[in-house]
Amino acid sequence: MSQTYTMTINGKAVSGAETFGVENPATGEVFAQAPNCTEAQLDEAVAAARAALPGWKATPIEKRRQALQAIAGVIAQNGEELARLLTREQGKPHPDAMGDVLGGAHWLVETAKLDIPEHVSEDSPERLAVTRYGPIGVVAAIVPWNFPIILMMFKVAPALLAGNTLVVKPAPTTPLTTLKIAELIRDILPPGVLNVISGADRLGPWLTAHKDIDKVSFTGSTETGKKVMASAAKDLKKVTLELGGNDAAIVMPDVDVKAVAEQLFWAAFRNAGQICIATKRMYIHKDVYEPLKAAIVDYAASVKVGDGAEQGTQIGPIQNKAQYERVLELIQDAKDKGYKFLIGGNSSNVPGYFVPVTILDNPPEDARIVQEEQFGPVLPLMSFDNIDEVVGRANASIYGLGASIWTKDLDRAQALAVQLQAGTVWINESQHLSPHAAFGGHKQSGVGVEGGQDGLLEFCQAQTVFMRRT
Repeated sequence: MSQTYTMTINGKAVSGAETFGVENPATGEVFAQAPNCTEAQLDEAVAAARAALPGWKATPIEKRRQALQAIAGVIAQNGEELARLLTREQGKPHPDAMGDVLGGAHWLVETAKLDIPEHVSEDSPERLAVTRYGPIGVVAAIVPWNFPIILMMFKVAPALLAGNTLVVKPAPTTPLTTLKIAELIRDILPPGVLNVISGADRLGPWLTAHKDIDKVSFTGSTETGKKVMASAAKDLKKVTLELGGNDAAIVMPDVDVKAVAEQLFWAAFRNAGQICIATKRMYIHKDVYEPLKAAIVDYAASVKVGDGAEQGTQIGPIQNKAQYERVLELIQDAKDKGYKFLIGGNSSNVPGYFVPVTILDNPPEDARIVQEEQFGPVLPLMSFDNIDEVVGRANASIYGLGASIWTKDLDRAQALAVQLQAGTVWINESQHLSPHAAFGGHKQSGVGVEGGQDGLLEFCQAQTVFMRRT
């Protein structure tokens, strides 16, 4: 694949007057240069989106659906090539990179099936009242580094379907696959409808503060989300924020230990734990705590950690140096406090940002590794013996993104789920999302939702027309 990457502005390839390096996290070495968007180029991208808005808004929704399907087709046709590039810049194993790329294509296809509603609230001899939903305008889509493609499509698919135009900014550590996709689909959409720019840390604040952006859709950390919201507030831009999580798993005493151990492991460690909805703390009933922790640790010892480009790798590196150092800091804090490690806890001696699978045994509830979002391959296991108590512990967090319950008693699980302060609760599974269902966080885990008709309406303005009949 070419090592020359360009931005897409107004349907054309645009090089950066400046560039910045992109690292392979498995080696720590820079392997490519990406365009570093200037303020003038940002202005050009936003102006192109603004100019394209009337035409795209007027395009019949069926043609907009067809465009989403066409984009999905191009992504799927180039899946292998895109996945190899994604592994190189993101670090995840190749099968997971394929899942990210093809997951993005799937999200486009399924979102294209959604309908924009029209609600008649009154139809009487006196009056007709109809609420319709139209596009908001120019949308800034800011995408994180953990799942660069599918999380981009969480934003791009509904925004385009609703008739908005976009300026997309991938994370500075994973811009390349996104830039390549934009290059591949340039001829599908009218110029200016979808603009993709890349840049270092300076670009995000420029984009969120831009006076001609109407809405910001952001996925990332809670702390950065607060900055995005503050920036957007100056012009009262609409925002959708999908932020951090500290998801609790509650494992009941009736589980089949051997059957769930592997599932529970991957609920926490998939993508090296770098998933907002990964299990970040696991509460296990005291009756099964000892055998289940042993089964999870035994399975963990069999999992291969390494370069995602190597066959057989199941867990890759931490994606970037800053996050790598944060995970190591949390591990060191646990060591300093004398907490018990069941596996891992040692730094890797190989190049790259590798953290071994690390599991802690019953740290206290106030431990940093319990209270904070680690976003890495580190998991605290904790025992409980009282349902009301564990619900209180699970809810005692500033976050409320997701949670999971593991039990054979499905009725009890349903009753327990509604007590949990989380936007999504899974029963006997984890991390399943659907383009036909709303996904969003409670408390400091976000504002608004993505997915389903609720997520589609996040990219729409409601207008009610009252007509008095003579």
